[in-house]
Amino acid sequence: MTEQHEEHERQQHRFERGTDGPKVIVAGVDGSESSMRAAAYAAGLARRQGALLALVYVQPVMTAGAALGAPVADTTDEIAEDLVQQIRESAERLKGIFAVRWEFHTFRGDPYNGLVKAADELKADAVVVGASEQAGHRIIGSVAIRLVKAGRWPVTVVP
Repeated sequence: MTEQHEEHERQQHRFERGTDGPKVIVAGVDGSESSMRAAAYAAGLARRQGALLALVYVQPVMTAGAALGAPVADTTDEIAEDLVQQIRESAERLKGIFAVRWEFHTFRGDPYNGLVKAADELKADAVVVGASEQAGHRIIGSVAIRLVKAGRWPVTVVP
């Protein structure tokens, strides 16, 4: 084989994400209004592209509250169950009008690292998150800003 032919063979078998539009769109949800708007926006993208919508809730790790006896794990499990219920109800209302393939995933950790892990494991082509509603994030940076700066996926921030 010639060197050019070998190079062509290598390029032909290389995996490349997003060549025909996104196949997996990750949307971070935490129950906030902005995250639910992000999920709705991501659902529209997924529907139009025929992509899988992976809704991701990152459960916070045990914090100081847990050391004081607060049932943090139980609370975050309840939030995850509530989010799944809200999503299922929304999907049921849209049944027959819009068809979107979706999955719900939970990861543990801080929101940024949890979304990075989710996007990597799910082989995301795009990530959609809601704009931060916390004033302190203007100083230390929001999850959205950190995801954009990581530069690993196209990131859409929904207000």
